Amino acid sequence: MPIEAPKSTWFLAMLLLPAMSLAQAPATPPTGDAPATGQTPPGPSSVQEVNRDQAPATRIPQQKVILYAALQGVVLSTAGAPVPGLQVRLTGTGQSVSMPAAVTSADGVFRILHVPPGSYQLVLTRPGGGSLERPQVELKAGEVLSVEIRVPEIPSSYGRPITQDQMDVLADGSYKELSRRPDADGAVVVPKEVPLQPSSANFQPQRDRWEAPMPDYHRYGPRDESLFVYGHWYDPFNRNVLKADKPIFGKTFFAFTGSSITAVDGRRLPTPAGQATQTPDSPYFFGKGGQFFLAETVRMTFDLFHGDTAAFRPVDWRVRFTPAANINYLRAREYQVVSPDVRDGTTRVDGHLGLQEGFVEVKVHDFGPNYDFANIRFGIQQFVSDFRGFIFADEQPGVRFFGNLKSNRIQYNVAGFDLLEKDTNSGLNSFHRRDREVALANIYIQDFFAQGYTAQFSYHFVRDNGRLYYDNNGRIQRPAPVGNIAPHRIDANYFGWTGDGHIGKYNITHAFYQVLGDDTFNQLAAKRQDINAQFAAAEVSKDHDFYRVRASFLYSSGDDDPRGGTGHGFSSIVDGVAFAGGEFSFFNREGIPLTRAGVALTAPDSFLPDLRSSKDQGQSNFVNPGLYLYNAGVDVDLTQRLKIVGNVNFMQFARTQSLIFLLQQNGIRRTVGVDSGIGVIYRPRLSENISIHAGATDLIPLRGLRDIYTSQTLISVFGAIKFQF
Repeated sequence: MPIEAPKSTWFLAMLLLPAMSLAQAPATPPTGDAPATGQTPPGPSSVQEVNRDQAPATRIPQQKVILYAALQGVVLSTAGAPVPGLQVRLTGTGQSVSMPAAVTSADGVFRILHVPPGSYQLVLTRPGGGSLERPQVELKAGEVLSVEIRVPEIPSSYGRPITQDQMDVLADGSYKELSRRPDADGAVVVPKEVPLQPSSANFQPQRDRWEAPMPDYHRYGPRDESLFVYGHWYDPFNRNVLKADKPIFGKTFFAFTGSSITAVDGRRLPTPAGQATQTPDSPYFFGKGGQFFLAETVRMTFDLFHGDTAAFRPVDWRVRFTPAANINYLRAREYQVVSPDVRDGTTRVDGHLGLQEGFVEVKVHDFGPNYDFANIRFGIQQFVSDFRGFIFADEQPGVRFFGNLKSNRIQYNVAGFDLLEKDTNSGLNSFHRRDREVALANIYIQDFFAQGYTAQFSYHFVRDNGRLYYDNNGRIQRPAPVGNIAPHRIDANYFGWTGDGHIGKYNITHAFYQVLGDDTFNQLAAKRQDINAQFAAAEVSKDHDFYRVRASFLYSSGDDDPRGGTGHGFSSIVDGVAFAGGEFSFFNREGIPLTRAGVALTAPDSFLPDLRSSKDQGQSNFVNPGLYLYNAGVDVDLTQRLKIVGNVNFMQFARTQSLIFLLQQNGIRRTVGVDSGIGVIYRPRLSENISIHAGATDLIPLRGLRDIYTSQTLISVFGAIKFQF
């Protein structure tokens, strides 16, 4: 008798859910060699490797395809309960291939994939029991047929053969087609054995992806063209072989970078009148301190590397070469500024050629798939040992072993440098050995105790042998012309912890260094000295929309006993500080000479008043007054092109005993002065290809500086324009 149609549709969800798995079913159809099982046919991962003459089937344009069908459904009892364990087969079509079979799950669900289109008999068999049959089940190409089957209890044969009378035909009431829908996933299959046509029949061969030409597309006029722009050798923004946009051969790239920096600086510094002066009738000790300085520096970097231009993958090897040329002009208003010989006048023109980079870099090891690596670099190379350049920032010859770990969360450096002499007036490298060695090691740890904060722990060692040396202008630099002049050696060990990043909304930079060592003969103490000095700095800033406000503090310890057995004044190796205003601070930007002492209170690009003859050519000095610096500043991005920097510093000496002893002047007080500056940074092309820096700074002396110099305000007006290709 006919079986009633189901009254509930709970199984529709079970039928729709399996359809999601069809998209993941492999596209390989069953073959005549594969036995009919209830498992999914093997996918592409089971295809064995073949040679070129037996290439696997490939989807080729204009090739005829075959569409397959799929059958899925649910088997329920007449009472509506799922019937598990039934074998479901399609037979009786005369196909030359065996159809896969399926077994109903605990929910009564089954599915058969990759069925050629046609008319089939649907047979349900219980192991050890009878069978049910549904004829004329039509399966069309590229469709999924969903059915519901209601079955009566099938009598068990207890292992005896099933006779024909035990096979019942499923009536219309017990077999119901629920839906037919196109199968967009896995239904399109290429015939098994199709010979591949020559690639020239369907494709245009290219040597590599770099040679793919731009399409000839011109939607707008030449002035507004933006898409598919052809590159030129003089165009750094579009595809250019000179900018490593495509390899010169294989995976070897070449990058050229050229830059021109024109700098001008007008300044007023405390300048004593010498034996000959421009104002011989003046009764004052200090003469005219005005100076004008102009310099042009051209650098060209030739970078050849093998690897990839991806941002994260380190190169396999690299060769870089950076020559530089400088020409400079100085005009002063007093004699003995450009040279100790008054016959050289008040103007000087000088030039120099130097090699700022020249190294070979090789990858030593890859540590995993996340671009963790170890490289080694030999030659003249740029290196800054911490975030702000407090201890060592220079371009010097050396060996550097570096890399990263834990998906770049840890970076490390181990390096040794044998320093070259610097040209006095340009600051470029010379080709003479300095007899000063630096060894260092540091490690950076990202997200150290807060996300966004990176900690660095470092060790520096410097040995400065201090042989006799006169600079290019004829001034003695080593040993410094103060106290008991004698060559001496300095061994110093710097232990540091620095950090940079943000904690919440606040940007944080900090540093602390402890230096220990010995000086074989300190010239002010006139004896051997131990070294024990400290340095600390911190900056906190917060961003508000288009501007950033910041506050900074810097401390370098000072020496309170110049004749003692321990030097407590802090001195760096070769610092290049970007802190508390940087170039927009007079005290940091301009070197301030001490009157008739042969040394400077501060060196250019340094806040440390360490009383050395020169930062580049002199020796570190650990008998100095030290410094307290308090800073407030603001950086304002008025537009994407224009940035304004404002800065104010208040400074005090930590100790003044070394100044009193050196200058033989009693009563030098601690307050240095107020240093303020304002500057602009302008990028007219929204890039670093053209950038303009300009500003004005001044230093208003307070009691301590007035005791040494005068009450006259020191000023500097400067500008620099940089072009880069």
